[in-house]
Parts: sequence; C-alpha cells; structure tokens
Amino acid sequence: MKLTTDDHDRDSAGLRYVYPVVSRRARGVSIGINLNPDNACNWRCVYCQVPGLVRGAAPQIELARLEAELRTMLARACDPAWMERNVPEGSRRLNDVALSGNGESTTSAQFEEVLAIIGKVLSERGMLGQLRVVLITNGSLVSQPRVQRGLARLAELGGEAWFKLDSATDAGRRRINDTRIDTERVLDALATCAGLVPTWVQTMALDFEGPSLAGDEERAYLELLTKALARGAPLRGVLLYGLARPSHQPEAPRLRALPPAELEALGERIAKATGLVVQSSP
Repeated sequence: MKLTTDDHDRDSAGLRYVYPVVSRRARGVSIGINLNPDNACNWRCVYCQVPGLVRGAAPQIELARLEAELRTMLARACDPAWMERNVPEGSRRLNDVALSGNGESTTSAQFEEVLAIIGKVLSERGMLGQLRVVLITNGSLVSQPRVQRGLARLAELGGEAWFKLDSATDAGRRRINDTRIDTERVLDALATCAGLVPTWVQTMALDFEGPSLAGDEERAYLELLTKALARGAPLRGVLLYGLARPSHQPEAPRLRALPPAELEALGERIAKATGLVVQSSP
C-alpha cells in the first residue's frame, strides 16, 4: 500500500470503515472514517470519485468493529516504519481523523455515537486535543437536532467542520451537486454550523464546460460568504481546491481541472472580498 494524493481508495488498509490517505488539504496523513460503505449519499456531486454512487443514507454501523479498526489504524500510523513504507517523504506526519468517505456522514443515525468512539480512542492514546478531528460535510442536515448535538460534541473534541459550498445559487447547486437545497437554507446551515463548531468553507472549483465559479456564480458566492460573516458566523476561512482525482459520475468527460494560476487568482479574489484566509490546493 503506497499512499498518494491522487488515490483515496477506501479499501487500501483492508478495513471496512477506516482507511488512511495522504491529503492535499491536510498536508499529511489523514485517517478517514467511512460511515457510507454502501456508497450512498443524499447528494450527487459531478466530481465525486465514488464508483457506483447511489442516493440514500448511511447503513447501520458495526460500532465495535469501527472502534477496533480505528485503534488498529492509529497504531499503524504512529509507527515510523509504517510511515516510511507507505507515505511519501514530506507527508510523513499524522494530521487528523476525518469523518469522510463514500457519502454524507451526518446521514448516519449513529453520528453522535461514532464521535463518542473517536473521543474515547483518542483519549486512551493520549491524543485527544492533539490530533485534529474533522467532519467533511455538505451541511444539508445541520438543521436536525441530532446533527447539531453531534457538531457540539465535535467541538468538545477540539474538532472542526469543513462545510461544502461549491455554488451559492440554486441553479449552480443543481448542476454541480445535483441537489435542490435553496440558498437561504444553505446560509442558515452554514451560520448554524459555524456557531457550533469551528468551521471552514470547503469549495471545489473546476472547469465544467467553463469555470464553475465565474461571473454571476462568483458574485453570488462572495455575497453568501459576506452575509454569513454579517450574521456573526465565525468562519475560519476557505479551503479552495481543484479537481485532482477522476470522477466516476456521468459528467466526468466534461470536467477539467482549472489551471493552478487560475485557482490561485480565484483564492486571492475571495480573500480580498471577504477578509477570510484562503488555502488553495490545485
């Protein structure tokens, strides 16, 4: 198993729920937790690299198995010999535990229980508060009380949320994310999420028969971020990233990565317009 930023195979470690990746945005090794091994998600983003993606929610999770797998993967990642064998030089550090995977993690009815397990395992290893815990989410279920309780629990673990925002228009989200969630609901969810747990906005910018964030789309995006900040949402910044891995969706032949300079220029415009820190990852 040789980890690269171009391959985030969920089965690379031979485990059901836990997998290691080298993350461009995390800039190190991230231990992923996949609560959607059924490849089910409530969105269908055109750039999604999950093969056989279906609409739906996370299945019932075998919590004892997930806990055992997390212990196993943490032990491996803390072994310098494992790092040397499997991780490229320059990325050989353990950066975080990330709730990510083949679908939206908050669709799991056991979301809160999984966070409790993460806290328990990290605490026993003396890593709680030292190893970051990240939730990568589309934010669509933030209005649900059980998800808000989970976000508060994530904050107690010293964690943070990466809130997907690829478009700030209804038409753009239908095109990029294949969802009909409206802009006001997205704004409410972003503000609520940021009020419960430290939150970064995570944005994919790509060429989908033209730049996905340009013209009216870029203006709407900047306006939404400005409105969120005006509401007092304490956003940490923007994680702006480009297309690095092949999509497994029907739109794949129509997708291209933006040139790095174009992505960087977009990041500079976002930072200037909002005052937010922007980290760009081509």
